[in-house]
Amino acid sequence: MLLNALLILLPLFIGYLIPLHSRTLLSGINGALGKMVYLILGLMGMSLAGIDDLGGSIAQILKISGVMLASLTLCNLALLWWLDRQRTLPLMEALQSAPNKLHMMWESLQLGLVVLAGFAFGLIVDLSSFPIEKFSEWALMLLLLFIGIQMRNSGMRLRQILLNRWGMTIAIGVMLSSWLGALIAALVLSLPATHALAMASSFGWYSLSGILVADKLGPVMGSAAFLNDLGRELIAILIIPLLMRRHPSAAIGYGGATALDFTLPVIQRSGGGGVVPVAIVSGFILSLLGPILILGFLAL
Repeated sequence: MLLNALLILLPLFIGYLIPLHSRTLLSGINGALGKMVYLILGLMGMSLAGIDDLGGSIAQILKISGVMLASLTLCNLALLWWLDRQRTLPLMEALQSAPNKLHMMWESLQLGLVVLAGFAFGLIVDLSSFPIEKFSEWALMLLLLFIGIQMRNSGMRLRQILLNRWGMTIAIGVMLSSWLGALIAALVLSLPATHALAMASSFGWYSLSGILVADKLGPVMGSAAFLNDLGRELIAILIIPLLMRRHPSAAIGYGGATALDFTLPVIQRSGGGGVVPVAIVSGFILSLLGPILILGFLAL
C-alpha cells in the first residue's frame, strides 16, 4: 500500500518539479484542470449508474454523506473557533466588495450536475464493456500532475510552509477535528472507523476522495465521499464572509484543501491580502496529506 501511495503521489511531485515561465502554458494548465475535474466526476456518475439496487443505494449515499458532513462541520468549526480564542490574527485589511455568493454556489452545483449527467448517461447507454475505472485512474494521474505544476508556479516554495506557523496550526486543527467528526459519524452510521476516517481525510478535495474511496470501497461510498466534500465547499462559500472578521481561523480552515484554490478568492476578498499566505499554507498542507491519509486508512 505504501507503493500505491507513492504511485498516486508521483505525478504530484513530478509536476511540482516542473518550472514554467510561459503565462500561456500556465493559463492552459489552469483551464485543463477544470476540464479534468469535470471528466473525473462524469466518469464517477457513469460508475454510479452501474450499481445494483440503485434506489436503495441513493438513500444510503445521502444518509452517509449527510451524517458525515454534519459531524465534520460541527467538529471543525468548534476546534477552529477555539484556536481563534487562543490567538488574535493581525487586523484584517479593508474589505473589498464581497464576491457574488450565488455565482460561487452555482459553480459548485455545476460539479454535482456533471455527476448527474454522467449518471444519466450511464442509465441510457450500456457501459458494461467500457473501462470506466481505468479511465478514471488515468484522469486522476493527469489531474495530480497539473496540480503539482500549478503549486510549483504559484510563487510558493516548500520552505514557506515551515515559516507560517499559524497556517500549519490551522491545517493540524482541521485534520484532528475531522478525524474526531469521522469517529462520531462512524458510530452513528455503524461504519468501520477506518472507512469514515478515509472519507474525512480528503479535507474537501472532492475529485480525489471520490475516485480513491470508490476504487477501494465501491461507487456508493465514493459518491458519499464526493457529496460530503462538495457540501463542505458550498457551506464554506457561505460562511467565510460571515466568520472572517471575528473568527478568521474558522473562515480559512473550514474550506480545508480548497483554501488553496476554489475558496481562496472568497477568503482574499473577505479578509484581505494578509490572510492569503495563511490560507495557501493550510490548503497546501492538507492537499499533500490528503492522498496519503486516505490510502493509509483504506489499507488498515
